[in-house]
Amino acid sequence: MMFERFTKDARAVVVGAVEHAEGVSAGAVDAGHLLLALLDREAGRASFALAALGLAERGDAVREALGEARRRAGLSQADAEALAGLGIDVSEIVARVEEVHGVGAMSGDRKSGGWRAGRRSFGRDAKEILEKALRIAVARRDRHIGDEHILLALTVRPGVPGEVLADHGVTYESVVRVLYGGGEAKAG
Repeated sequence: MMFERFTKDARAVVVGAVEHAEGVSAGAVDAGHLLLALLDREAGRASFALAALGLAERGDAVREALGEARRRAGLSQADAEALAGLGIDVSEIVARVEEVHGVGAMSGDRKSGGWRAGRRSFGRDAKEILEKALRIAVARRDRHIGDEHILLALTVRPGVPGEVLADHGVTYESVVRVLYGGGEAKAG
């Protein structure tokens, strides 16, 4: 990707996402790792937006929701509800798998063995977030891709991070209002 077009804050988010993936021995960096890295930051436009929307003090709830989704093999709550409509109880499946294989067995994280030397790969969803961040920056006529563009991309891509953000009142519209609209936005 065009890493040279990333601001210092956006680069720190990408590096932080890699560290989160390494911390749980994940097979690849995913969109959830990008969101966790954004939550860790205390500087940058995305941090400002998250604080203005009240998410700074609810970061633990977001981390917990991401962890629960990881335990469900990355299924969003909407996916779990759709499966429930078909008579499939995701919670029961997770409980049975964890009973046999241990807690977190469905997460795809590798608990044993080391990672081969080299760069950690980015999963399809993380690549899509970074590509969307680029598109958002270009559409806004911004010269560089900032951490705020990564946050905006997370809010519009379907999946667990976007769902978790929306559950906490952080939407594309609310972030745009805080960053570009000059008005105050309240999380719902």
